[in-house]
Amino acid sequence: MRDDPAPPARELLSGVVERVTFHSEETGFTVLRVRVRGRREPVTVVGHAAEAAPGEEIQASGSWSLDPRHGPQFRAAHLTSVPPTTAEGIERYLGSGAVRGVGPELARRLVEAFGTAVFEVVEDEPERLLTVAGIGPVRAGRIASGWADQKAVREIMLFLHAHGVGTSRAVRIHRTYGADAIAVVKEDPYRLARDVRGIGFRTADAIASRLGFEKTASSRVRAGVSYALAEAMDEGHCGLPREELVALAASLLEVPPPLVEEALALEASAGSVVEAGARGRPCVFLAGLFRSEERLAAKLLALARGRPPWPALDADAALGWVAERLGVSLAPLQADAVRLALGSKVLVLTGGPGVGKTTLVSAVLKVLLARGVRPVLCAPTGRAAKRLAESTGLLARTIHRLLEVDPGTGRFRRGEANPLEGDLFVVDEASMIDVPLGRALLEAIPPRAALLLVGDADQLPSVGPGDVLRDVLDSGAVPVVRLAQVFRQASASRIVVNAHRVNAGRLPELTSPPGSDFYFVEEADGEAVVRRVLRLVKERIPLRFGLDPVRDVQVLCPMNRGRLGARALNAALQAALNPPGPEKVERFGATFSPGDKVMQVENDYGRDVYNGDLGIVTAVDLAQAELRASFDGREVAYGFDELDAVALAYAATVHKAQGSEYPAVVLPLTMEHYPMLRRNLLYTAITRGRRLVVVVGEKRALALAVRRDESSRRTTKLADWLRAGDGARGAPPGVLR
Repeated sequence: MRDDPAPPARELLSGVVERVTFHSEETGFTVLRVRVRGRREPVTVVGHAAEAAPGEEIQASGSWSLDPRHGPQFRAAHLTSVPPTTAEGIERYLGSGAVRGVGPELARRLVEAFGTAVFEVVEDEPERLLTVAGIGPVRAGRIASGWADQKAVREIMLFLHAHGVGTSRAVRIHRTYGADAIAVVKEDPYRLARDVRGIGFRTADAIASRLGFEKTASSRVRAGVSYALAEAMDEGHCGLPREELVALAASLLEVPPPLVEEALALEASAGSVVEAGARGRPCVFLAGLFRSEERLAAKLLALARGRPPWPALDADAALGWVAERLGVSLAPLQADAVRLALGSKVLVLTGGPGVGKTTLVSAVLKVLLARGVRPVLCAPTGRAAKRLAESTGLLARTIHRLLEVDPGTGRFRRGEANPLEGDLFVVDEASMIDVPLGRALLEAIPPRAALLLVGDADQLPSVGPGDVLRDVLDSGAVPVVRLAQVFRQASASRIVVNAHRVNAGRLPELTSPPGSDFYFVEEADGEAVVRRVLRLVKERIPLRFGLDPVRDVQVLCPMNRGRLGARALNAALQAALNPPGPEKVERFGATFSPGDKVMQVENDYGRDVYNGDLGIVTAVDLAQAELRASFDGREVAYGFDELDAVALAYAATVHKAQGSEYPAVVLPLTMEHYPMLRRNLLYTAITRGRRLVVVVGEKRALALAVRRDESSRRTTKLADWLRAGDGARGAPPGVLR
């Protein structure tokens, strides 16, 4: 295995800022031209700073790099500035607008009046400013205030640097707390994990340790309780059984369980967490998720009451009419499902591939459109919304766009106070909806409207917390149609047939007749699996099926880690398909260059890209420290310090592929993936392929995945809420199977 190159040696650099080429107030990213003693020409310094101005003296630690277009640059890991000390520097600094109320002419007069003592006068004797022509009491106060702000920023940055906080994170802290940053961090550094994007418990804990906080400090253990619940939330839970939470927090924090019990009681008293039973066990929930599940249940039950918003229909006549229009003959269960949908205010339609969900949805929409009903179609992801639009011929949007997310706050403009307009809301890929998004959607649907949830409950649950679709199905609180019959056209696809075999606990058919769309390639050795995957993606599939190896072929992995995990395979696939050239950037353990396939790994409302969206890198601008990527033809820009929001995506986990379909899927599957080998994971992976699925690995791993159906249920309370509310209002109309 090739050794990683040693990191460049750190150097120190100091000089005077001649020009600020670029500065981002949002991220603090800065490009400076700096005059350094001993050099004839100014040098370019790239780094992060809360503020920067010509004339300032900067001190930086970092290393030199060679930009292919702009020449040598000093890349500063730490960058601090101090006020200038020479008369010329002070005049340039004040004249740049760095201090409110001072322009070039006034800067000249101030230096003439007070020389290099200007800053001492402004700070200690601001009344002396009144002796300078053009300065009255208001302007003098503005100048003194502006200088105080500049001094506070420097003090905050120096304090944070001294306690191990990098400049980019220090900028975020300063933007969050302003002049109170030092006081907040000293009093409770664990607030950073709650308030500042990009700072988690581990970072806050490291700062607290530098500040002298003990491991057993109450504030640390209380923050650790929320941290443990947040870790569980990342696994999809809305809470944890109480005994599991105490044990987990004690292990994570390395403190005795009684301290966790005390902290838990304090957090419950403060309302940060809620203790409640779920499925007969005492559990602890993050308060926000607990209330969201409760609210989601209440809104769903309220929506299900009463009649749909359209007049009663002659279902039999409608069935004959729509079958003629669609040119299909509806199966008996499909016909019964259409009848139920036309008479229900809320209905769940679930089933695997090839069972006719799309036909049923199209039939319902066709009938209701003819009666003047206004449908609204949506799905959790852009790809799923696009497929829904293609299958129905109607406009479909992502749920985020439908709810009109505010890029600045991440909140939705649509809700109870500003509801959506429409008569029937059709939500596809409902298995992907997590609790917060489900609550937001249900709150925005007008009470008189009807709701049709469509999804495959046997797929993996949502990436976010909760198990909404399965909880709704388990509760029995609303009518459900479960489609199981695979229709003749779909049964010709080995992908469809094998998906249903896996879902029924049977091994897929591994022989591949001519023209098959499903293949199993047996390889036992891990290195052989990697070589086979690379050859399939780079050569065999493009040659035989005419598919683009980057855009059309997706490698899906059961897990991220290991030599057959998504991270290692991404590096191998990148080297094979798009080796990095001179225009590249290395950040957060990955190298990006033009042509790379990338995935957005968190929701970004400002850029309008969401977790799981795939894009292609179009440019790496080293001068502006910016990467640009195209997502479905729309270019999105990222600062280099923001590249933790994207990841290479030649390979991705099966979880990240939910709601997406790809022309071709390659799935490595061996006993190295043992912890993740589950039936629903294999089923989800197979159903992601549209034209081709190739499984590479061991038969025993495949058999184990099929056999293990003990998929651990997430800790949620939604089903309990729905059952309790449903008991009060009466039984649902029924279930079709």
